[in-house]
Amino acid sequence: MIKFWLEKNIRAESGRIHKILAESYLFYFLFFLLGVYLDLIFPIKPIPGQAGRALGLVVIVFATLLVLWAQRSSRHLDAAKDNFSPDSFRRGPYRFTRSPTHWGLFFLLFGFGLSANALFVMLFILLAFVVTRALFITEEEKILEKKYGSAYLEYKKSVKF
Repeated sequence: MIKFWLEKNIRAESGRIHKILAESYLFYFLFFLLGVYLDLIFPIKPIPGQAGRALGLVVIVFATLLVLWAQRSSRHLDAAKDNFSPDSFRRGPYRFTRSPTHWGLFFLLFGFGLSANALFVMLFILLAFVVTRALFITEEEKILEKKYGSAYLEYKKSVKF
């Protein structure tokens, strides 16, 4: 009975995390669209020549690889099940950042802004990054602290951003 209750609560917490992530991605998308709209109305090109296009494409490729790496690495957490330690979380890009998919989304959209030489896209994606870090990622980490306890807290201390 207790095991069933624990598993049910863990599934509910996981669902809350996915909801928070979906909301943060939606927030990014809306800010991206607002940036595109403003760039169409006020076409300010902050980067002279074609340098931004090449740099933007490199950033987009990097972002895509980062997200794929993070997704692949996060699958291993389920395999640990009951034996969580701080090292359970330090796989792939999670060794360097606690939210690599968040960084990947930021780099992906910012890279698009660079590639399109779109000032407002870049500005609004920077703003979306700051807001989602403060609101959504903070909430997600509270849930992870509750779900994984001291193992996640130790991991959080060792991986700063």
